[in-house]
Amino acid sequence: MRRFNKYFTILVFIFLYIPMVVLAVASFNKGMDIAVFKGFTLSRYKELFQDDTLLMLLRNSLIIAVLSSLIATVLGTAAALGIFRMRGRLRSAVMTVTNIPMTNPEIVTGVSMALLFAFLGMMLRINSILGFWTLLIAHITFNLPYIILNVMPKLAQMDPDLTEAALDLGCTPTQAFFKVTLHEIMPGIVSGALMAFTMSLDDFVISYFVTGSGFVTLPVEIYSYTKKPIQPKVYAMFTLMFLVILILMVTMNLLQARDRSKRRKVAAVRRRGI
Repeated sequence: MRRFNKYFTILVFIFLYIPMVVLAVASFNKGMDIAVFKGFTLSRYKELFQDDTLLMLLRNSLIIAVLSSLIATVLGTAAALGIFRMRGRLRSAVMTVTNIPMTNPEIVTGVSMALLFAFLGMMLRINSILGFWTLLIAHITFNLPYIILNVMPKLAQMDPDLTEAALDLGCTPTQAFFKVTLHEIMPGIVSGALMAFTMSLDDFVISYFVTGSGFVTLPVEIYSYTKKPIQPKVYAMFTLMFLVILILMVTMNLLQARDRSKRRKVAAVRRRGI
């Protein structure tokens, strides 16, 4: 059974990553046909960085991803602190509501937010309300649960006596938060921010419904490329985006592994002290 699980896991990873390998190989292909490799070339990447339209779309995606992840990190961390101090059914109810954007189908979330923004536009008498701000609000909304779910376990793992000790030593509650609490939960904050950035960078479904003609992100525009023969420089763009997201996810996992190792060492020291 263990051997079957091992081979099945390998098979799943093959199916997951083979398409990305094919795209990466196609980005270095001299030929236009993705199925026939006619020689190695870097011209696709040169064409990509000479395409002002694609670079502008990438810039728009990065702006939204950076701003939404930063704002969601601040709001999500504050929300996690508030939820952690709740007790009983209230805490369970709030966590259930918090998880809705994650469990809800993206198309439902996108249509719902589009209808909400349309209603607000009608109330405020704004003809074209969809644009940068609606896109940013939507991304912050679906990023918040990822921040909260990464910060909450770190709050649960934190020794409450550390904050009490800081207060006893003369720190104000604000100083104790920045010097003790924030330091202890920082791995969760960083992991949540990285996850929020990656989710925002490649989001298409929700962005498609809340974006306007004045501000378009790369995933939304690339969707229109699929209706006609795709230019090879787009393969180069896909490859670079995949590498960026892969690096971020590996970094997040390394940070989490480092934090777990640190906590195990601290727990071992405390046990020896006892």
